[in-house]
Amino acid sequence: MAERQDIHPSVQESLERVTDLLHKHELVENLVHRRQGPRQELVENLVHKLHFVELQKLLDALHPADVAYLLESLPLEQRLVAWDLVKAEREGEILLEVSDAVRETLIAQMDEKELVAAAEQLDTDEIADLAPDLPREVIQDVFRSLSPEEREQLRSAMSYPEETVGALMDFDMISIRDDVTVEVVLRYLRRLDEMPDHTDQLFVVDRTGKLKGLLAVNRLVVTDPETPLATVMQPEVVKLHPHEKAQDAAKAFERYDLVSAPVADEDGKLIGRVTVDTVMDYIREETDSEMLSAGGLREEEDIFASVWKSVKNRWTWLAVNLVTAFIASRVIGLFEGSIAQLVALAALMPIVAGISGNSGNQTITMIVRALALGQITAANARKLFAKEISVSALNGLLWGGVVGLFAFLIYHNWQLGVVMTGAMVLSLVLAAVMGVAIPLTMQKLGRDPALGASVMITAITDSGGFFIFLGLATVFLV
Repeated sequence: MAERQDIHPSVQESLERVTDLLHKHELVENLVHRRQGPRQELVENLVHKLHFVELQKLLDALHPADVAYLLESLPLEQRLVAWDLVKAEREGEILLEVSDAVRETLIAQMDEKELVAAAEQLDTDEIADLAPDLPREVIQDVFRSLSPEEREQLRSAMSYPEETVGALMDFDMISIRDDVTVEVVLRYLRRLDEMPDHTDQLFVVDRTGKLKGLLAVNRLVVTDPETPLATVMQPEVVKLHPHEKAQDAAKAFERYDLVSAPVADEDGKLIGRVTVDTVMDYIREETDSEMLSAGGLREEEDIFASVWKSVKNRWTWLAVNLVTAFIASRVIGLFEGSIAQLVALAALMPIVAGISGNSGNQTITMIVRALALGQITAANARKLFAKEISVSALNGLLWGGVVGLFAFLIYHNWQLGVVMTGAMVLSLVLAAVMGVAIPLTMQKLGRDPALGASVMITAITDSGGFFIFLGLATVFLV
């Protein structure tokens, strides 16, 4: 899917125009329905044509990614009206571009023939991306419509698990033999109707199909046609394997500024390639997933989904949060006597919990990012742990001193100021410990390190911060 986070103003204008046309259509249609008459059917047909012709022209002129953005931005009823106006030959491309949640609503409105026709417009790697959302009968019909070579490619693409290089791989590439000259390669390229997208280099193979090197297109253009290919190709290449983690491929693309990279099997045979647009889509989806996981959302949600569906998506971590809130309230309840004797405690304790929660979220963000980049190992984990505790202790001493001074100036009680400082130091150290421990534990259990991280750290720092502050106050002040 194409990157769509920074929307061009023209797309926003198109969304406004689409919304306006759909709104006008609804108003006129409602008016026609109220007025019964002998020619009502004729009038309704004219009403449909009045706005739908312009709307269809607008949709036809937009890039599939922009149409997908429009569909995601429309309420369900209007979305389906606009979807009916999309030309059949563009449906497959647009289904690939929309979010999973919106794709589900569109596929639900399509019959089997429409889905087969949409899938047949796509390359085999794209069909594999769409396959998990399609009914089994549709996939079987699509298989029957493909050539033997395409069937094998589709089986191969669907055999790789998500989050692997194989799931990102496509088969549309140019491979050339290593025993020919540059002139032979140029003649071969001239016979092609067009080159695959993002072709910055050609893949050089031997007679058995083993990858031997790469030939950059810009190097090909300026090389003497009589030059043997083996002398101008680049033998040292960044080579991916289909069972590698997709995350590793993304790191390679970023580190080496790649536009495309070959994928070879265990025997070194070239089986496909990965391109930068696919990697960018993967990175965006991973970023979105981490944001949702951190907020306690189980999956991507259609913003116009039904109330019940949205509730089901959000309730899990809200339930966890409710339990932890009860725990925090009971912690406060343990110190009701202390709070009653020194009312200032009630006013000051949210400061401790709030600062420690923010510090814990900062630590978790750093650790989750480091885990994603593969920077944390068994050898450096202990040093990182000590560093985060030191940072939090220093921050606690600094800002605890500021808050302690603040408490002294307001309540004229130096002991209260000292307790505030001590509570801040201990609470921030607790936040650092949990900020490191939570994502590392989640990863060790095979779970997403960001899953519910902000919910858990807030719960722990709230309860822990209240307990530390009120406990110190009870011992030293009451």
